[in-house]
Amino acid sequence: MKKELEKTYNPASVEDRIYSNWLEKRYFHAEPDESKKPFTIVIPPPNITGQLHMGHALNNTLQDILIRWKRMQGYNALWVPGTDHASISTEVRIINKLKEEGITKEDLGREGFLERAWSWREEYGGRILQQLKKLGSSCDWERERFTLDEGLSKAVTEVFVRLYEKGWIYRGEKIINWCPKCETTISDAEVDHKDMDSSFWHLQYKIKETGEYIRFATTRPETILADTALAVNPEDERYQQLVGKTAIVPIVNREIPIITDEYVEKDFGTGVVKITPSHDPNDYEVGLRHDLPKINLLNDDGTMNENAGKYKGYDRFEARKLIVEELKELGALVKEEKITHAVGVHERCNDVVEPMVKMQWFVQMDEMSRPALNVYTAGELKFVPERYGKIYQHWLENIRDWCISRQLWWGHRIPAYYCGDCGHINVDRDAPEKCEHCGGHSLTQDPDTLDTWFSSALWPFSTLGWPEKTKELEYFYPTDVLVTSYDIIFFWVVRMVFSGMEQMKQKPFEHVFINGLVRDSQGRKMSKSLDNGIDPLEVIDKYGADALRLSLVLGCAIGNDSRFYWEKVESGRNFLNKLWNATRFILMNFDEDEPTASIEQLTSTDKWILSRVNRVAAEATENLQNFDLGLGMQKVYDFIWDEFCDWYIEMVKPRLYNRDDITRQAALWTLKEVLIRALKLLHPYLPFITEEIFTSIQNCEETIMLSAWPEYEEKYNFPEEEKEVELIKSAIKGIRNLRAQMNVPPSKKTGLTIVSENPRVREMFEKGKSFLFTLGYASRIEIQNGKEDIPADSLSVVVPEAVLYLPFAELVDIEKEKQRLMKERDKLIKEVDRVESKLSNPGFIAKAPAALVEEEREKQSKYVQLLEQVEAQIDSLNFDK
Repeated sequence: MKKELEKTYNPASVEDRIYSNWLEKRYFHAEPDESKKPFTIVIPPPNITGQLHMGHALNNTLQDILIRWKRMQGYNALWVPGTDHASISTEVRIINKLKEEGITKEDLGREGFLERAWSWREEYGGRILQQLKKLGSSCDWERERFTLDEGLSKAVTEVFVRLYEKGWIYRGEKIINWCPKCETTISDAEVDHKDMDSSFWHLQYKIKETGEYIRFATTRPETILADTALAVNPEDERYQQLVGKTAIVPIVNREIPIITDEYVEKDFGTGVVKITPSHDPNDYEVGLRHDLPKINLLNDDGTMNENAGKYKGYDRFEARKLIVEELKELGALVKEEKITHAVGVHERCNDVVEPMVKMQWFVQMDEMSRPALNVYTAGELKFVPERYGKIYQHWLENIRDWCISRQLWWGHRIPAYYCGDCGHINVDRDAPEKCEHCGGHSLTQDPDTLDTWFSSALWPFSTLGWPEKTKELEYFYPTDVLVTSYDIIFFWVVRMVFSGMEQMKQKPFEHVFINGLVRDSQGRKMSKSLDNGIDPLEVIDKYGADALRLSLVLGCAIGNDSRFYWEKVESGRNFLNKLWNATRFILMNFDEDEPTASIEQLTSTDKWILSRVNRVAAEATENLQNFDLGLGMQKVYDFIWDEFCDWYIEMVKPRLYNRDDITRQAALWTLKEVLIRALKLLHPYLPFITEEIFTSIQNCEETIMLSAWPEYEEKYNFPEEEKEVELIKSAIKGIRNLRAQMNVPPSKKTGLTIVSENPRVREMFEKGKSFLFTLGYASRIEIQNGKEDIPADSLSVVVPEAVLYLPFAELVDIEKEKQRLMKERDKLIKEVDRVESKLSNPGFIAKAPAALVEEEREKQSKYVQLLEQVEAQIDSLNFDK
């Protein structure tokens, strides 16, 4: 049994070795097994362009905690890893790389470009997954998937064809987000809003019938060339006489109607809004309601087209300047007001996004959204925290048709083939040989690819083999929990749910566990522009993965943002060292033989620590079940640092050092038993150090990963021993605090008199004398029923049902003791008032659980008793009240 650990814990020499062993032994791998209950998580697939950042580190740490916990509970735990092809992001990266070589993607052609893209993916695409391994992620790497791999591509095509055949996918002209730099549609999720300096240009249009002018303001004066109406609120009395009349758009002299629409806010600005259906999403909806014409001003590259007249060919922003100058010359520009406002930009290239009406492919969402909404409102899909479910519900209740086409080459190509003979659109799983309508052979595939979200929406079931009926799909689907951030609830979570309900007729997961953002120490979002990002790999290289994981989880409340501090990582490292050193101490005291002990041989102290770890196991398990992972970590952390290391180990040292002590074996057995249980509770959070210690302190199991999770056991419930040791602890804490206040050095021992009228309390102190000698610095101890023979100048420590007296007259300033007791009395008075106020509140008594009410009554009794004891001490020392 005699083993040793290295003098200091060195993560660099431990973590890679342990992780390689886990991979070699295939501990992460899961196969369908009907004898076990499955527990499944699919990773939110990071982009193949991705680099591990703190958000990834937190998100994957939380997933790993859950999967390791369930694995230890005996579940057949599967964590499916993989990456997303990230159409736009990857294409931008490759195009930039080609620019360095002096070529364009058009120079390569589509096939040549895709060859380069696949080569790029082979070289860089798996980088982030390798980085996740450094974090300790226990994914089943044998099941790694990629959204463009053959199986997932087949799933994407199958879903497209099925939805098209149902009439839920269609091609039509609607307004979308357009990136002129990347020349593609983009989703709302890919639009960032950044504050930019701009202007409100206050314009006036002439009324044809009356010759008067109507005024409004715009931030995009170049779009007036595409105006097809002016709108006012129907209840705005200022403009009633103008409704139905005609305004003249300057420069182009187009005559447009003045209409009413409730979209217009009459109290905002002049209460008049220009309507440009082709270049504003709200105007587009107004245009549909009033059957207004749509005029597109822009080419795909952001230059003005033929509808811009003499401004054709100009860049949109250059045209803006020229148009403003002409409006000024025509007298149509009333004034220019400098402002700062949020402008939508493409998150990948930072180019200003243009709303444009274009012919695109869409998914009709009315039918698909209903099951996704119903599964939530029925309580079958749960969000943690629940408040995020309301965001999910609101978005589904206001859902719009989904634009799924992208003008890119890297991605799933739309399986639509246009007949050059009759114009018919053929949609099929495989490229058709002839047109299904006319039999012609002049077929051309649509050049567009699908939105990346279209494939990632299928992730929970496509990764398990769908559309094939695989044993993995049958066994592991639906998955159990999705761990993700709140910013993609609309764009990914919703789409996975409606896709799962449509294709699998089941929700894809039961819980959606939302994690917050990791912000910098000042509370700012980490970003390239602020240069405040922290590289997790840098932290791991310096402190180890466990220290990073601990810093991310400890103190992290469910769903809330957290801040990164280097001090937290250092604190985590200190905890690891504390655990390491405690283990080394235990191992150094082991004999060659395995320590053994029966329950009857255990002392009160042994039973106390066993009872405490038993209780912590129950509490930590409940925290994990409620997804309160930060609180669960805190419970285990506090137990190991405070109760196990700082108290129990110190309490048993005399027994360990005395080989003639008949309780020495019981102490060694307890140390090992409690340490192993604590390591298991800690393992999901800190996998590396717990594995290293576990395999060093026992020989029965080869890995902690597959060891059984500690369950609450009634045989280790020792409430009386807990009370006994907690009483001794409170006495020692009180003595130490008092001595610290008086600056009494530990080397200075003193007598101790304990007074209690309760014989059971006196018995507890009698049993705990040895700890008061060693940990309370007592030179002699008297335990008595009354206060006889206590020196008048004694200082006191008040604990429940007892007072401890220390003759410190020659060591301390009595005035300080007077002040201390008076402060203690004031503090207890406040506690008594607080509890009595709560218990006198009828609402609290009526609504609070009975256990909580009883707990408050126990507090009341304790505080009243402590207050009486403190006041008695004040009286005995003749203090002023």
